[in-house]
Amino acid sequence: MIERRKAPRHRVLKGATIAFDGIGLDCTVRNLSESGAALDFANAVIVPPTFMLTIQSDHLVRRCHPVWNNDRRIGVAFD
Repeated sequence: MIERRKAPRHRVLKGATIAFDGIGLDCTVRNLSESGAALDFANAVIVPPTFMLTIQSDHLVRRCHPVWNNDRRIGVAFD
């Protein structure tokens, strides 16, 4: 398998929230790197072209855009 990520990702299990258009959706961060993350949701979701990701335990807030979507998991890149 060819690795296409810009930075290596590390497995994590952290609660997070994405926010857009006044809506906040809870999610779980499954892996994380300097350039992006994989997010799991309880249900299938459709996200806009950009949104904010907040991981409160890390005091991290990043603007993101989706790179891939697989039903309840979304891969995002940080802007």
